[in-house]
Amino acid sequence: MKKIAILAAIAAAMLTGGCSIVKYSFSGTSIQPDVKTVTINFFEYQALKVNPTLSNDLTEAMKDKFRKLTKLEQVEMDGDLELSGAVTGYEVRAAAVTADEVAAMNRLTVTTSLKFTNRKYPEEDFEKSFSAYSDYDSNNSLDAVEATLCEEIVQKLIEDMFNASVAQW
Repeated sequence: MKKIAILAAIAAAMLTGGCSIVKYSFSGTSIQPDVKTVTINFFEYQALKVNPTLSNDLTEAMKDKFRKLTKLEQVEMDGDLELSGAVTGYEVRAAAVTADEVAAMNRLTVTTSLKFTNRKYPEEDFEKSFSAYSDYDSNNSLDAVEATLCEEIVQKLIEDMFNASVAQW
């Protein structure tokens, strides 16, 4: 048994010996070891329908995600990594219609844009659009459920944007 374990360790070392060094963590991030700082800019609100807290909620949630899952120092400007973006869409549409052609469920969809800049490894830079939604019963008004829906949507968006930027999924 010991021989098999030793051989497996040697084989693993040989297979990974030629690979570049990348820092992996239990959070799923793959950040190069020389990347030390991140700048997370305020997500501007550009959608036609107004939600006065969504930009701030999105920005703060992104900062929290980086604080919890990386060891990067957050700096105001010129971080090794920089994230900037905007809320570009905020809309409600019917998600399910009854036989009477009445909406049974509505769907709130939020769309964001994200520009990711890696000053140390510019080949990782990208600009992408992300979208997330949450459905709610049409018997409820949007005002009654909006805060809860937005909280769910922000978490989905942050997860997707975080994964695209530092987990490279």
